Amino acid sequence: MTQAPVEPVASAATHAARADKAPEVNRPGRSARKRKEAVTAFSMLIPSLIGVGVFLMVPIVLVIIISLLRWNLISDPVFVGFDNYENMFDSPGFWNSVWVTIKFSLIAIPGAIITGLFIALGLNRKLPGSGVLQIMYVIPWVAAPLALGIVWSWLLAPSGLINEVFGTRTAWLADTTTALPVVALVYIWQNIGYISLFFLAALQSIPKDLYEAAELDGAGPVRRLWSITLPLIRPTTFFVTVTSLIASFQVFDLVYGLTDGNPGYPGGTTDLIAARIYNAAFTSHQIGDAAAMAVFLMVLIVVVTLVQQRYFSSRMTYDMS
Repeated sequence: MTQAPVEPVASAATHAARADKAPEVNRPGRSARKRKEAVTAFSMLIPSLIGVGVFLMVPIVLVIIISLLRWNLISDPVFVGFDNYENMFDSPGFWNSVWVTIKFSLIAIPGAIITGLFIALGLNRKLPGSGVLQIMYVIPWVAAPLALGIVWSWLLAPSGLINEVFGTRTAWLADTTTALPVVALVYIWQNIGYISLFFLAALQSIPKDLYEAAELDGAGPVRRLWSITLPLIRPTTFFVTVTSLIASFQVFDLVYGLTDGNPGYPGGTTDLIAARIYNAAFTSHQIGDAAAMAVFLMVLIVVVTLVQQRYFSSRMTYDMS
């Protein structure tokens, strides 16, 4: 006599697994709780959103609108469309400012980053007096750039302290061959404290075990720096590079102090684009032209930042465990 096949009895674990895989029922109470949490989160973000809108987005929109006007702050503004942009692109002085700004950044940014990194490597050794040195490096960064520019203009004068030390009478800021490099060196001196602090924080987050293992394998200081330190601090390098480059494109007050209120002196060699925007707006009273140059500077900064982000995105390591 043939027996009918008996259905296997599912175990409790099988039922539990099936229950876990079952689609989650959308309960009204849970949906209401999620909506309440979303409303609470957005309500907490409102103050920040208002700040971003009022102090960031609205000024950008206003500058774009003003760039389409001819206005001298006294007479009524006149809509001229893209005439200000055409005048800007046809101006040799404007392109000179762009080139001077690029040269300044190419001198200042690598010099500041490399110097800041080596200072951070020295501070990371925690030698006696490192805390005092950290404070000394940061003081120029927190000081007013205009005041620093004035002080350095005195030091670099033909009868200033720098020439007294070297026994010369060189007009460092009046020579077309030395003016821009000197301005870049002062900028490096001002910003190495800011950069070194970020690198120091990154260096202190690297596990010591990696260095010990590399040392046991026979890796020397240069090899450890190249194979461990530099790859693991790439996120910090990216952040420092982007912020420093953006800041270098907007340098004005330091140059204003160094040139005694004549940005561009001598012969347009220190005519950074931020200084040209200032002169167009408040010296020539060409507000529309100044706004057009400001829009160009904003677009340039965004493009350069995106290029840097694309370069670093595939080369960064975040896991230091």
